[in-house]
Amino acid sequence: MMHVLRPTRPRPLHDTFSRKPAMPAPHEHSDQFVHRHLGPSHEDVQVMLDALGVGSIDELIDATVPTSIRLGRPLNTPAAASEHELLVELQAIAAKNRVWRSYIGMGYHDCITPPVILRNILENPAWYTAYTPYQAEISQGRLEALLTYQTMLIELTGLEVANASLLDEATAAAEAMAMLFAIAEHDRSRAFFVSETCHPQTIEVIRTRAEPLGVEVVVGDHRGIDWNRPWFGAIVQYPATDGAIYDYRSFCEQSHSHGALVVAATDLLSLAVLTPPGEWGADVAIGSAQRFGVPLGYGGPHAAFFATCNEYVRRMPGRIIGVSRDAHGNPALRMTLQTREQHIRREKATSNICTAQVLLAVIAGMYAVYHGPRGIRAIAERVHGLTSQLARGLRQLSVAVRHDEFFDTLCVNATPPEIDAWTTGAAARQINFRRIDAGTLSIALDETTQPEDVSDILAVFTDEPPGRPQDRAATGPHRTQHSAPSTQYSVLDTSSFRRTSPYLTHPVFHRYHSETEMLRYIKSLENRDFSLVHGMIPLGSCTMKLNATTEMIPVTWPQFGRIHPFAPIEQAAGYREIIDDLERWLAEVTGLPGVSLQPNAGSQGEYAGLLVIRRYHAGRGQGHRDVCLIPASAHGTNPASAVMAGCRVVVVACDDNGNIDVADLEAKARQHASDLAALMVTYPSTYGVFEEDIRHICEIVHAHGGQVYMDGANMNAQVGLCRPGDFGADVVHLNLHKTFCIPHGGGGPGMGPIAVAAHLADLLPTHPVVATGGRGGIGAVSAAPWGSASILLISWAYIKLMGPGGLAAATKIAILSANYIARRLNDHYPVLYRGRQGWVGHECILDTRPLKKSAGIEVEDIAKRLMDYGFHAPTISFPVPGAMMVEPTESESKAELDRFCDAMIAIRGEIKEIEDGRTMKDNNLLKNAPHTAFAVCASQWLHPYSRERAGFPTEATRRAKFWPSVGRIDNAYGDRNIMCSCPTPEE
Repeated sequence: MMHVLRPTRPRPLHDTFSRKPAMPAPHEHSDQFVHRHLGPSHEDVQVMLDALGVGSIDELIDATVPTSIRLGRPLNTPAAASEHELLVELQAIAAKNRVWRSYIGMGYHDCITPPVILRNILENPAWYTAYTPYQAEISQGRLEALLTYQTMLIELTGLEVANASLLDEATAAAEAMAMLFAIAEHDRSRAFFVSETCHPQTIEVIRTRAEPLGVEVVVGDHRGIDWNRPWFGAIVQYPATDGAIYDYRSFCEQSHSHGALVVAATDLLSLAVLTPPGEWGADVAIGSAQRFGVPLGYGGPHAAFFATCNEYVRRMPGRIIGVSRDAHGNPALRMTLQTREQHIRREKATSNICTAQVLLAVIAGMYAVYHGPRGIRAIAERVHGLTSQLARGLRQLSVAVRHDEFFDTLCVNATPPEIDAWTTGAAARQINFRRIDAGTLSIALDETTQPEDVSDILAVFTDEPPGRPQDRAATGPHRTQHSAPSTQYSVLDTSSFRRTSPYLTHPVFHRYHSETEMLRYIKSLENRDFSLVHGMIPLGSCTMKLNATTEMIPVTWPQFGRIHPFAPIEQAAGYREIIDDLERWLAEVTGLPGVSLQPNAGSQGEYAGLLVIRRYHAGRGQGHRDVCLIPASAHGTNPASAVMAGCRVVVVACDDNGNIDVADLEAKARQHASDLAALMVTYPSTYGVFEEDIRHICEIVHAHGGQVYMDGANMNAQVGLCRPGDFGADVVHLNLHKTFCIPHGGGGPGMGPIAVAAHLADLLPTHPVVATGGRGGIGAVSAAPWGSASILLISWAYIKLMGPGGLAAATKIAILSANYIARRLNDHYPVLYRGRQGWVGHECILDTRPLKKSAGIEVEDIAKRLMDYGFHAPTISFPVPGAMMVEPTESESKAELDRFCDAMIAIRGEIKEIEDGRTMKDNNLLKNAPHTAFAVCASQWLHPYSRERAGFPTEATRRAKFWPSVGRIDNAYGDRNIMCSCPTPEE
């Protein structure tokens, strides 16, 4: 039952944020979501303005955002809806989706999310609002869940090391190709072989990635490969896209003898019964963990997996969770080998990946914990048994089944008229098959398939009239877990492909099979993770704002969760409405008319945008343009993405105030005018400042033949106030997991759609299965046509709930809050950069570098001490090494901003004690932070300060304390002693 929210005192927007009615109030009644999204009250705003010495918030904005780029009118987005109204509207939209039984396969399968995982992880803000575990001491629960995920992958694939997830199967395949290309060091060959039995979306994404790298992709039959030609690598599908199971042992032997490495794109569930790739010679295994309890969601988000040999661990893309030790010698987890990351290596990075699919990887790993090896095998054998039963039934009907050995997918051959008739008959029963070509159908069964579904499929081939169609969206899967098919016949019973090696052997996969134990295990992990449910996460450039419950609720509705991404488009009318609306609204927000929702992360948006620019230049006969100008202050993903897109990076200097050095930009644009492809610029700048010269900067680039790519990481300071397209940007990517409220999920999911100017709209990404993108568009950059479509609902809901006035108000409050923090902390930690009138944008950089000289204190020491005060640290050492970047967002209350400032000021006082010689430089509150409950309660205490100061430094921590579960982690030890799977209890 849905309940109307109870009214509170109405506060019109023009009263709350300005002393003049700067914007119309979308609703005058009390149920205005904007007042729930924004943290500061009307009274708080006034106090903050008084502290800054400005008369109104509009006065502050006029002094912060250059008047030359101001929008000057409200956004043309829908009027604000109440939360109740929004959910009613979304129910009507959801009803337009038709959830048929989709036996399409192609790497996507319906599945069952165990309710204990659904409720306590996927729908739990303590899991989905956490940030990437860079502060590992307060991320131990999530890190353990990811280590479990990696262990699951290592044991199922038969390889030695796995990462903590990638974006989707197709991009994981492209990452594998790029890794093998880097390993080969381009000294033998630039040719990569792709088996024609791979999924079509995988082939297309590989082609897209290969072109700017200069890699030649050859698609063909792996059984007839030309070994006289040098290859650096190859990829095969196991089982194949049409269901066939091939023996790749000799193929791997031949590849290795010719100096090529082999990637296996594989189905994770099939590996419970099939010989794993690591046992038949594959060097890399990739795929999707979606069918391990993650809803289809019309394409995502889903965790891709990537496993390989220890030999290539330092080349592997993405994040790897490893075991290290803390200051007390106890085991502790962290992201290992972080020096591989693009934030550090920039244009020398092996990948531009900055977002994983952590939340979904956690779900997949917990699915394996929940079921254990026996349960996973039972599901796999049941799916295979039903498929075998279907194959027998089809053959009895004289239908030609193409392959004798298969796992869950059958391929049938017939004349085109017969295929037409069967497709029509299936539609009458609300069943989707995959039509591979005019004379071929494939049928892929899954965990939700019932014996009666097999009977219904067989009826399609007998022209039996359909009964009353089941409303699968309403009822969901209706079987008992692990119920057996009506026959135990299996084509793998005597097959050489049958798996004989054990898997999921670690105790974690055997211990938590009752719901009581599973619930407590999940809760025990949750309790070791700091998230937005505990307090502010003031990370600069990461925008950890409210992820409202109302925005999240529809994501797990079955009408959205159970749609296959390649279902006929007419079955996804509700999704199409959401997609069309969101594309139109994002075009309005950015001032750029062409929008693609396909990129699955901000890094992928950068990459896609640069490929669009490359395609534009090539279409004008200027394909030689390959120089990308990038300011020294840019995000690390920028240079990494540019290199992946085939560009040469030229760094542009910044001045002492953090602005782009316009003279240096102009000189380098002139120097490279004949080859200039683009400028990548972040706005406001990475230093948190609105550069007054941004319009002139764009004009310089255009005058020398280049395009302007704007990194949208800081769009939270622009929405409703200014638009990139109006002041010169040609392309901008939007981090929906930042500005538009998709939660970070502990390090993913993310979405990074791009908006482009009119002259680039026809070049937006296409897709090989579902028609989308521009007429001359670049190839697919993601596996699904609209990326992680199910979480687009969150951003759609945010825009709809806020209305045009609310969106602008959020931006204004974000800027107000950042300036309030800068004002309170400046006397204690000088603010490094400000705009021409002395104000910061939506974030500020605190200079902690002098403290190293005065007290021996590093910025990391402050970060760890903040944990004792109940905070996740701001961004440290980026973009300025040794400094701290703070972004409060608009969702934090003044009380929480003050609590943070009070903590920072108190820590400065603790540093002063070191400077004054009142405490030791090597044994003090900061160097020993964070202090665990175990350390504070230990019988022995060898520090020159009290236990109370260590563990309870404020009244707030005495009322509610979040305890780090481990002491400070030894990063170097973890990198020297790499362990990337769950240690045994003895270890």
